[in-house]
Amino acid sequence: MAGVMKGGRALQAHLQQAVEKLQTKTLRVGFLEGATYPDGTPVAQVAALNEFGHTVAADEGEYFVLPRPFFRNMIHENKAGWGAALGAVLKSTGYDVDKALATMGLGMEDQLQESIRQLTSPPLAESTIARKGFDKPLIDSSHMINSTGSDVVEGSGE
Repeated sequence: MAGVMKGGRALQAHLQQAVEKLQTKTLRVGFLEGATYPDGTPVAQVAALNEFGHTVAADEGEYFVLPRPFFRNMIHENKAGWGAALGAVLKSTGYDVDKALATMGLGMEDQLQESIRQLTSPPLAESTIARKGFDKPLIDSSHMINSTGSDVVEGSGE
């Protein structure tokens, strides 16, 4: 779709085409199918357990791992800028919807990784810090943070 346009009608038609194409696409960002730990556990499952908290059964009894809402934090902190960013990326790609959404996806992956890196609350239990040797929640093997992904699919993405 790249090119030079003259006149308001040409621009309006060009923008309308982009809008129509955007309505048929879904940008997915997060932990996509196929991302697994070496034991086969889906990264999305581990991410959801971290995001919302979960109960763990251990030899010493059950305990609750507190929620660490890195994904919700990322959305809250960045969503206000996504519309303007998409507009700028569409313009820079000559209104190529697929390229623009793929570029947005990469940027949102970076935002998600940064949210994981920046999360400090709730703090880890002293026993966890002793086992890991550091106090950074959500960072252990770095497998989850390195498994973020994005893609552009036709339709609703379901």
